Amino acid sequence: MDLYEYQAKELFANHNVPVVPGFVCTDVAQAVAAAESIGETVVVKAQVKAGGRGKAGGVKLAADPAEAGERANDILGLDIKGHIVERVLVTAAAEIVEEYYVSFLLDRSNRTYLAMASFEGGMDIEEVAATKPEALAKIAVDALEGCTPQKAAEIADAAKFPADVRDQVIEILQNLWDVLIKEDATLVEVNPLAKIADGRVLALDGKVTLDDNASYRHESHAAFIDEGATDPIELRAKALDLNYVKLQGEVGIIGNGAGLVMSTLDVVAYAGEEFGGVKPANFLDIGGGASAQVMANGLDIVLGDPDVTAVFVNVFGGITACDAVANGIVQAVQMLADRGEPVTKPIVCRIDGNNAIEGRRILDESGIALIERVETMDEAARRVAQLAAGK
Repeated sequence: MDLYEYQAKELFANHNVPVVPGFVCTDVAQAVAAAESIGETVVVKAQVKAGGRGKAGGVKLAADPAEAGERANDILGLDIKGHIVERVLVTAAAEIVEEYYVSFLLDRSNRTYLAMASFEGGMDIEEVAATKPEALAKIAVDALEGCTPQKAAEIADAAKFPADVRDQVIEILQNLWDVLIKEDATLVEVNPLAKIADGRVLALDGKVTLDDNASYRHESHAAFIDEGATDPIELRAKALDLNYVKLQGEVGIIGNGAGLVMSTLDVVAYAGEEFGGVKPANFLDIGGGASAQVMANGLDIVLGDPDVTAVFVNVFGGITACDAVANGIVQAVQMLADRGEPVTKPIVCRIDGNNAIEGRRILDESGIALIERVETMDEAARRVAQLAAGK
């Protein structure tokens, strides 16, 4: 889960990373009141989960409350890279002397953590990384050792931070590491980390990505979920404890096991090329030991997606017996009919493995005309793509 800037700064403050306090506002009146409370020049910043806000007009200075209201009015409703601004952060403006960059991230390819830091931070850090790679220090951090004072000093020195800010940067790096580890994040980034006129070094912006797999350890993280910006189908699937991800396609996918589902996405996308570029509409893994009810819930979710024109149920029975899957499919269709939402989309089923013969019998004798059983995965993928394309 990616956080908004104001949420990232909340975590920073909880771990002693120095930030500028601010007010989150959803309308002009709140922005005016925030500026009045601050009592000095403020910066009004769009809160969207996208970079390049400043270049897109989403970050503006305001000398007084009236101007803060005008700037908030300019920014609220702005489209920044496909994200509509619904809230702004109003903070006291900082007199920036120098801008830096620091981050920690999970380096999956090398199975370690990676610190990145540069004395040349700011909006153009991507250009710096591309044109002056020597200006961006990259230091591996052992997960067991962590960012000790010695490791933090190594990072600061590799990034060539000057002596007048070095000690502050070393402390900030250690506190940012605390954010990464204690909050179960996969990315913690500050850009810019800035030296201001009074000599302090502050995190003026922040980006944090939390690991959803660790959410059970952090009840407080539930408050960070922006339900208004989350696909309602994903929210409903989450409430049903389903492993679901919405995609941009027409074929609803249900399978058991992440590997099988990923393979199913590939074969459907490949088969869909024959029918005008039909693509998978979702990832949905019902798990290795799913019950008939879980299968029914999954089918209910997928059929409820208005983008879906056909469904592919691809199951290899192991822990999950094929007869339980078949019963789940039949139950889901009956449940929807009882709710006054009869199934109108074709369902292509390929089931194999544990108790497959009984599962196939259940489907064949269900009397549900929209259920079509196909023997192999490739044949089923082609058939569902054909049906999704209306051919």
